[in-house]
Amino acid sequence: MALRTAPAPYESRFDSGRICLDLLATTHPGERLHAVGPLRAWIAGAGLVPPGTPLGHADASWLTGFWELRGHVGQLVRLGHTVLTEPYDSALGRLNEAARVPTPVPRAVRGADGALVRELAGPPECAALLAVLARDAVELLTDPVARAALRECEGDNCPLLYLDTSRGRRRRWCSSEVCGNRERVARHRRRAALTRA
Repeated sequence: MALRTAPAPYESRFDSGRICLDLLATTHPGERLHAVGPLRAWIAGAGLVPPGTPLGHADASWLTGFWELRGHVGQLVRLGHTVLTEPYDSALGRLNEAARVPTPVPRAVRGADGALVRELAGPPECAALLAVLARDAVELLTDPVARAALRECEGDNCPLLYLDTSRGRRRRWCSSEVCGNRERVARHRRRAALTRA
């Protein structure tokens, strides 16, 4: 009898092709930005700040900002630009408002080995990081080529969105290693069941 082990801790996913879509992925299969610690880890993992940037000043108010922006981006991306509704226009206004804020200022400094590395001129503020995400969403929403490449994962119960930049535009899953692997395993089990029957 095999021992059951605890599930591996959730690892952030950054395979959608756009940082704003990676933010949307933090809701599946459950809320991933449920506390400040996971938010700090997501900010660093997403590359919103250079490696090693201290984020100790991030607090619970940051969660609210990221959740709100995520909701607006999700609404805008899923509804499509041809929808003329008050909620769409409201989300668009909030996105544009977030995009207006100045983004963090990078600078080049010498690292320990003398090579130039990137760091921020000061501690990043929540609104500045949200501006980076909002600007990415604005670029996605206003680029017809990127919009045409936007797909929803075909995996069972997977609502994640991604940009299909594959050769021939035949990508079916948000991640070949996650949803693609699940589909291949399910297909194998179906074939094995038919063989036994």
